[in-house]
Amino acid sequence: MKVKSIYVNLPVKDLAVTRNFWTKLGFSFNEQFSSDKGLCLVLNEGLMYAMLLTEPFFTSFTNRPVANGSTTQVLLAIDVESREKVDATIKLALENGGTRYRQGEDHGWMYYDCFADPDGHQWEILYTDESKLPNP
Repeated sequence: MKVKSIYVNLPVKDLAVTRNFWTKLGFSFNEQFSSDKGLCLVLNEGLMYAMLLTEPFFTSFTNRPVANGSTTQVLLAIDVESREKVDATIKLALENGGTRYRQGEDHGWMYYDCFADPDGHQWEILYTDESKLPNP
């Protein structure tokens, strides 16, 4: 099986706050798949998206309780083009309503830092340099 694209669905409390936060981080939205019930955050056009759905709309897709932002159910990791992009993205996130849930780390071949968005979803922004991968 080959996956054509991925859509990660996440519940959010306030679409305006969510749109503002991600826009300030430099992301865009696919307006064709956005409405008053949710936003389609473009992570990599044609391949990766996050569907940021209002909590009532999100709950219509599941019969299980929805995490309230104080628990961890998933960690979302985004690989970017440089260490500087990691730092810049984290800085923007923290300046615009994100919070730090742990300190980043530098493993030589992988550098990352972390933030929680305004709804408590945990994101890791990372840069990997495969030329520095340790030998097995």
